[in-house]
Amino acid sequence: MESVAEPARVLVVDDEPQITRVLRTVLASHGYDVRVAAEGEAALHDFREWSPELVITDLAMPHMDGLELCRRIRDVSSVPIIVLSVKGEERTKVEALDSGADDYVTKPFGMDELMARVRAALRRGSGSSLDELGSFDIGDFRIDMDARRVHTQGREVRLTPKEFDLFVYMARHPNRVLTHAALLEAVWGPASQEQPEYLRVFMGQLRKKLEPDPSAPRHLVTEPWVGYRFNPKG
Repeated sequence: MESVAEPARVLVVDDEPQITRVLRTVLASHGYDVRVAAEGEAALHDFREWSPELVITDLAMPHMDGLELCRRIRDVSSVPIIVLSVKGEERTKVEALDSGADDYVTKPFGMDELMARVRAALRRGSGSSLDELGSFDIGDFRIDMDARRVHTQGREVRLTPKEFDLFVYMARHPNRVLTHAALLEAVWGPASQEQPEYLRVFMGQLRKKLEPDPSAPRHLVTEPWVGYRFNPKG
């Protein structure tokens, strides 16, 4: 008998009941298993108990805000996190991405856009969006596609889903200048062209984790005004 896949578990965190009610209804109608929490502490409890495959969180909440929730989740997991917020300023987006979020959606938002980002986050979180599985070596790095792990200089580096996808895309196109637009579309999709701050934040995170000296990167090199280039051997 053919096995039936379990519905993906999505944890929604927001202190506005109308928002959680709408998101629960829409996500459930698309076949997802949904839990909701009104603030960060309750969300952490559900996270530990339920192990969701995606977290969608607001930023402004009582007791523990969305930024702290992102940081606490990132301490123990690389599960995809989408932030929802009424704040659309670049500074706030950068702060959320720095705290561990993978994507940022500004309220009010269209449900079609949000569901597209949910599907993309879950695909990348599970690895099903990747063209190839297995492992490969390139320069100073070994990339395990099945486990979504990177090893360099004898150590394993834990990357978030978006960090991993960005690094893999660059590793598949070594020694080439990759434009900002190409990287954004490859990793975040065609609707991300107006989000240049994503690349700055995630490239900075990758450099901290993969470069011997993040202040003088040898592998993940900036091409001013154009994009980035991956040098496998530095």
